[in-house]
Amino acid sequence: MPVILTSDPVAFESFARRVAIDAELAGKSNLDGLAGMLEQAFNDAYMSWRDTALFLQAQPSASLAHMPTMSTYASDFGVMLAWLRVVADLAGKPETTGICCRDPWLFRALSLLPSVQAGKAPGLTAKRCRFFCRGVLARSVAAVRCIAARWRTRAHRRDNQLHAGWLLVYGHPESNARGNDAYFGNLMDEMVSLQRLMHTDCGAAFALQLATDKRTRSLHAWGRYATALTMPFARWRPDVTGLDAKVAWLVRRAAAVEGSGGSAAMTRWQIACHTAWLHDIQPRAVSWPWENHPWERDFVRRARASGARTLGYQHTVVGRHMYNQGAEANLDGLQSIPDEILLNGPAFRADLRARGIPDERMSVVGAYRVGAGALPRYAADGAVFLALSNNPAFAAQMVRAARPLASAELPFVVKDHPLSPYPVSESANFSYTRAPLAELPPLRALIYCTGTTGLQGLLAGIPTIRFVPDGGIALDILPHGMQVASVPAAELAKTLQDLPAPMAHDPAEMFPPPDLAKWRVYLETHAVPTEDSQT
Repeated sequence: MPVILTSDPVAFESFARRVAIDAELAGKSNLDGLAGMLEQAFNDAYMSWRDTALFLQAQPSASLAHMPTMSTYASDFGVMLAWLRVVADLAGKPETTGICCRDPWLFRALSLLPSVQAGKAPGLTAKRCRFFCRGVLARSVAAVRCIAARWRTRAHRRDNQLHAGWLLVYGHPESNARGNDAYFGNLMDEMVSLQRLMHTDCGAAFALQLATDKRTRSLHAWGRYATALTMPFARWRPDVTGLDAKVAWLVRRAAAVEGSGGSAAMTRWQIACHTAWLHDIQPRAVSWPWENHPWERDFVRRARASGARTLGYQHTVVGRHMYNQGAEANLDGLQSIPDEILLNGPAFRADLRARGIPDERMSVVGAYRVGAGALPRYAADGAVFLALSNNPAFAAQMVRAARPLASAELPFVVKDHPLSPYPVSESANFSYTRAPLAELPPLRALIYCTGTTGLQGLLAGIPTIRFVPDGGIALDILPHGMQVASVPAAELAKTLQDLPAPMAHDPAEMFPPPDLAKWRVYLETHAVPTEDSQT
């Protein structure tokens, strides 16, 4: 048989040609070009995920789930589809390949492929039971927290501004009660009539702190205790009847993974809260950091029915792998897309257009986050900056690939992700730093894997390389027209020897400063700017 599938890591190592579908065993794979094969398979699986997502969205409980929205950050369903494609391709080769997979759902899906000889499947019952119990506990804890938050913020239902312009925002720690919001900058200062509503992800303590500005309210205040009591039972229950058997196993897996946490319960609470809020406040217009999550689709439909204008602010990056950010991922198409997508700059217009957002629904209003801040500096003889991923497995691969390349002629400076510290052992010409990008020594190249560091490198005119890891997908968030060389570990040395010429990008052109006049028109007058929205 061309492919022998096993869940035994010891037996797996006896194969001459090996592929490990397990982050812990990724270093034991020896198939040349595997990282590139997996990423290409992920790209090719887009239509399969979309068709499955649209099929599932017609089911009632899908409104609580992330997989049916095609959210690549919140669901790894696309990665599972990619492994199906890779193994199917290997099964068609004349060489025998040993595959090690310890995921019980994926193993069963792979075993259904032609020319795959499967050994004993990993146990499923115990894992399903663990996931289920963990999910019930997580949702119960979420319910208790929401009940407490509802009680603590109950006064926020009084003395609200009816028919006003509102910002609906997450509880970012950089927001404060002095006029600054992490997502919308100083809009609260500039527009004194503007009100702020904190999403239910924001805890009561922080919401109360922000509310000292007398213009901020917590959405928790609109919750009902009866809704909270249903939260422990809120989960996605997909009906896989009619799906291909292999895909059905992956859908069951996605439901089990999502069901092991509290996200479905929080989505139910958020929807109940914003439904009551829309009924009570009847806002003129609402803007929020738009990412097309399940609660947002519901919010758009309900807000439009109430007469409120919906303004989704594209506050962050939207690259080719952000599948959920577009009308194509919505069963009802543009009906659950905001009336206007307010772009932070023209850089991502093409990506959103490719996902079904028409040009007339997009308008550039300026960037408060992307493109802002000081950038690193370029020098042809400078160091190589290695920006580690927030994924520990990917970070380990980056260090293993880069350390042997360090020399006096090619020194490396390494920095881990601020939210995901990674232990870096320094060695000759391989140094660790915590310095901000602007304080780094001049750089000849920048290597990144996930996050926005690559975008900052490009804006600074530094040759930038995207590291492609084994065993997983590093989501590409760069805008159309700013793609860089994507290389696996085996090709990193060659790429550093033949770096592309630096390209200058004007940050102000790609991510212009906020256009306050447009913001005023949208949020204060409920009108549409008269200038061409495509400029």
